[in-house]
Amino acid sequence: MIGLKDMAKKQKEKLIFLGIFAILSGTSIIGQSYLFVIIVDRIFVKDYPFSEIIPLLMELLAVLIARTLFHYLSGRTGIKMASKVKRDLRNSLLHKFSTNPVQTSIQGQSGRKVSVMMDVVDEVDSYFSSYIPQLFQASIIPLMILFVIFTEHVTTGIIILITAPFIPIFMMVIGFKTKDKTEEQLDKMSAFSGKFLDTLQGLTTLKLFGQSAEQKVAIRKSSLGFREATMDVLKIAFQNSLALEFISMLSIGLVALEVAFRMIIFQDLSFYTGFLMLVLAPEFYTKLKDLGSAFHTGRGSMGAAKKLDNELATSAKPIEWGEESLDNTTPPNIELRGVEFSYGETDAFALKNIHVLISPFERVAIVGKTGSGKTTLLHVIAGLVPLSKGEVFLDGDPRKVYSEKSWFDRISFISQNPYLFSGTIAENIAVGGNANATREVIVEAARKAGISELVQSLSNGYETPIGEAGRGLSGGEKQRIAIARAFLKSPSIILFDEPTTGLDLQTERILQTSMIELSKKSTVITVAHRLHTIKNADQILFMDNGEIIASGTYNELLQSNEMFRNMVSVQQGRL
Repeated sequence: MIGLKDMAKKQKEKLIFLGIFAILSGTSIIGQSYLFVIIVDRIFVKDYPFSEIIPLLMELLAVLIARTLFHYLSGRTGIKMASKVKRDLRNSLLHKFSTNPVQTSIQGQSGRKVSVMMDVVDEVDSYFSSYIPQLFQASIIPLMILFVIFTEHVTTGIIILITAPFIPIFMMVIGFKTKDKTEEQLDKMSAFSGKFLDTLQGLTTLKLFGQSAEQKVAIRKSSLGFREATMDVLKIAFQNSLALEFISMLSIGLVALEVAFRMIIFQDLSFYTGFLMLVLAPEFYTKLKDLGSAFHTGRGSMGAAKKLDNELATSAKPIEWGEESLDNTTPPNIELRGVEFSYGETDAFALKNIHVLISPFERVAIVGKTGSGKTTLLHVIAGLVPLSKGEVFLDGDPRKVYSEKSWFDRISFISQNPYLFSGTIAENIAVGGNANATREVIVEAARKAGISELVQSLSNGYETPIGEAGRGLSGGEKQRIAIARAFLKSPSIILFDEPTTGLDLQTERILQTSMIELSKKSTVITVAHRLHTIKNADQILFMDNGEIIASGTYNELLQSNEMFRNMVSVQQGRL
């Protein structure tokens, strides 16, 4: 359990210095008040010559400098305490994240964790840099001032004793409310940070599965929630300041009224004593008021400490996904007419004059050397990048006449490194179809993708949490979850971007079996590099330097294109 008081007590040396600086500050405040009153009394009441006042002015200047110095040293000591505590807290969080990095990485979102480690830890700062120094000063200096007031004028001391308790009462009432609101604000800030980063990293996946609109609404809702929580904290802060100012001004007014009656009407109080009371009373209430403001920020720090304690003890909740209905349609004819695409920079890579016709249920392989434009062409077909020239037609109609949603509802895009979100395995599979999909449907999709046995071997089964970006899973396991999404979605077009690259042979065989099963009801377009994938294709698009230089079946290209024959020979030589 994180206890801010316990952390403060561990720095005993600095606490002792804060006490010493508070006593010295109180002494300088009282000395400043006496010197100021004596100077005014001697100049305006007793008509002392100015030459006799100069030594007092020099003493007053020295006391003012001393007061400023002690205030600075007190604040600096508080900042040093805060710096050490924040360093220790961040080390504790880092130790938690690094002691078991695999288990830690599969729980929660990195955006939320960074927010906790940076923003939430920073919220603890004010407890040590502001509240603790002010607590020492408010505990010592007002007592010193009150002692002087009672020795000079008892009535003013009694008025202060009656009015002063109202400040800590209001301070506690508002402060406890601040703690609760600060916890709420920090929770919403962490949730917003985690959701935003997680969504940003998986933006392509969300768009392809038709979830981008829902996530846009979710991010907006999270942002507005954080804004409202922040405004609630600020509202309490303004209420706190108003209440403290009102009580302080009213109390000082009562003291001034009593002094005025005694000096003007009853004439039993000297100018020196009355003026001293009017100088010391604001100093007394100012210290209590400063403590009230510091107490407000201190309670906010306690809320942050509770948030940190929860972070060190518990894991984050999985991300939630919205509901989306999908269309199951016959694959359309896909035609690219004069399509071109450029990244917009001078001399940058570009696709040039692409003409392709892909029939329904056709298996298409896009091949070529590294950097030839295979993945870029796949992105163009998927509609992930804007065309510089040309048009993509679906069943003879320009694709742009269709809504983005209706298009992405019909396709699945499986890349070399599919993006998985922070959540359970079931939730990540459900992204492919419906967030409320039944368990039976999800299990069947996992079975077809060849991952059901692995999931069932886990202690929590389909409720096993996985980390942001799929941390905690191997490359093959992530690929199989991505294919399970495709089975759940039942798209009419499936795009594979070298999904088996870097996988072991057994995992690759499982994926190949799943891909063959998917191709029975879909058009499959694959960026390929393995011979068995190329051989089984109905149409091969052979690319070089951003252009399709040849197309046809495997045997046709072997006979007609020397570059293709050379590429196949190299592949066979590696086997």
